[in-house]
Amino acid sequence: MNYTTEGVTIRPIIEQDLHRMWELSFKDENPEWKKWDAPYYEHQTLTYEVFLEKRDKIVAQDDYWGIEVDGELIGMVSYYWEHQSSLWLEMGIVIYEPQYWSGGYGTKALTMWIDHLFHEMPLVRVGYTTWSGNARMIKVGEKLGMTMEARLRKVRFWNGTYYDSIRMGILREEWESGLS
Repeated sequence: MNYTTEGVTIRPIIEQDLHRMWELSFKDENPEWKKWDAPYYEHQTLTYEVFLEKRDKIVAQDDYWGIEVDGELIGMVSYYWEHQSSLWLEMGIVIYEPQYWSGGYGTKALTMWIDHLFHEMPLVRVGYTTWSGNARMIKVGEKLGMTMEARLRKVRFWNGTYYDSIRMGILREEWESGLS
C-alpha cells in the first residue's frame, strides 16, 4: 500500500531502502535536520551494521513509512502510541534533505499520513509534538487545520535558550468535515 499526490509518495520501507535511510538518519554526526527535530535530545551516529540490527522495526512496518519525491527517499512519517488502550496516537515526520524543506512536501506527506491513520484505525484524534523553535512544524499543523492543544512554556532547553513544547492535534470530525 502506498499513497501519492503531486510527486510525493508515502509508503512502507522496503529492504532496499535501508542503506539510504541509514545515510539520511544515522551516518552523519551533526546532520542539518537534527537542528529542527528535537535538537535538545542528543543525536547518536550508528554504523550501518548496527543500524541493520533495527531492520525488523523499520522494514514493512505499519508505524514507520518512507517519504519519496519523484522516486527519491527523502524522509519518513511515523506514529507511536501515547496510550494505546484509549487510542491516543501521536505522529511524526522528518524530511532529512534541506532542499526539500519549505516546499510543501511535508504538508503533502502529512495529509496522506493523517488520511491513512484515520482510515486504518478507529482514532478520534491525531496529533504531534514539536517545539517553539521549529516554526515550520507549527505552520504545517496550522495549514492542516490542526489546533494548538498545548503549549508548555520553557521546557525545552537547547543552545542556552528555553523553548516551549507545542502539541498540535486534529479530531476525526474536524478532518473529515474539511477543516483541514
